[in-house]
Amino acid sequence: MIVSSSLISSVSPWLRTLGVATAIGMAALSPAAAQQRNPEQKVGETVLDQPAQSYRFEHFVLDSPDKARRWRVNIGVPAKAAATPAPVLYMLDGNAAAMVLDQAMLADLAAHAAPVLVFIGYDNDLRIDSPARTRDYTAWIDTADDENGTSQSSGGGAYAFLDLIERRIKPEVQRRASIDLQQQSLWGHSLGGLFVVSTLYTRPAAFQHYVSASPSLWWSQGAPLGDMERQFIANNQSQPAQVTVMLGGDERTGNRGVRDMTNPRVVAHLRRIGGATPDAAQQLASRLAEVPGLTVQYREFPGLGHGPMLPASLKATLSQLYGIADRSGTPAPAP
Repeated sequence: MIVSSSLISSVSPWLRTLGVATAIGMAALSPAAAQQRNPEQKVGETVLDQPAQSYRFEHFVLDSPDKARRWRVNIGVPAKAAATPAPVLYMLDGNAAAMVLDQAMLADLAAHAAPVLVFIGYDNDLRIDSPARTRDYTAWIDTADDENGTSQSSGGGAYAFLDLIERRIKPEVQRRASIDLQQQSLWGHSLGGLFVVSTLYTRPAAFQHYVSASPSLWWSQGAPLGDMERQFIANNQSQPAQVTVMLGGDERTGNRGVRDMTNPRVVAHLRRIGGATPDAAQQLASRLAEVPGLTVQYREFPGLGHGPMLPASLKATLSQLYGIADRSGTPAPAP
C-alpha cells in the first residue's frame, strides 16, 4: 500500500468525544451550511447544453418504484470512437458537477484518456437538491433537533441508491458506451464524499478508484467512523482499490469563516456536526492506508473551505485520473 502525501500524520486510532465548542469550530465541514446560502440556485446552461466537438451528451431518467423520485443521468461519450473500452467516472451531485466542466476541459480529456463521464443528478433544475441527496447519500439515519428544538430524522437511503447505480445506472451506461470495467471511478463531495466512503466499506469491488472530497464524517453523531469502518478494516480481504481523500485546508483547521450565530438554523447545525473532528478525513486516510490492498492518497487544498472544495476536488480528480492539466487552482501534491 502507498500513501502519497506528506500531509498524513500519525493519529490516534479512533476519535475522541467532542464538545459543543469543537462542533462550532467545524462549520466548514457542513454541506448544508454551504447549500443553505442559496438552496434554490439553478443549474443554468452547462456543457451538457452546448455543442462540442470533443464529447457528445445524452441522458436518461429513472423513476423510483413508487414514482415519487426521479434521477436524471447525463452521459458524456468521447466523440472520437476509441479502439479499446474507455475508463468511466461516475459523479454524484451531477447537476453541480456539470457546472464545473467547460469546453477546454472536455477537449483536454478527449485528447488524453478520453473517459466516459457520468453525471448522476436529479430530474430538476436545482444545482443541489439537499433533501434528495440527504436521503440517497447517507447509510445512517440521523436524528437531531432542528432550530425549533423539534427532533427530525433524515437519511438512510445509501444502500438503495447504490443498488440503483449497480443494477440500473451502470447497465444503461454500458449499453450506451464501451466501458473498461477495470477502470471505474466514483467521485463525491460532502454527503457525496460520505457515500463514496460507505460504498468502499460495503462493496469495495464496485469501483476501482474512490474519490471522497470533504466527506461529512460527522453524520449521525460520527457513525461513519464507528462499526462500519472497523468491520471493513478487519474483514477486507485485500480487495485492491485506489482511494483518494481530499479536504480543504480551512476545513481541517476548523476555520468556519463568518457565521451568523444569531440564526437558530446555523446554531442547530453547528451543534449537529459535533460527531467528528475537523481533521477526521485526514485521520481516516491515515487509517485506510494501513488496510491491505488499498492505495491511499490524501490531498489537502490550502485556503479552501467546504463549498469551494466541490469544483476544486472535481477538477483535481480529472487531472489525477486522466492526466489533464490541474485546474483546481491549488498546488498538486509532490509525487
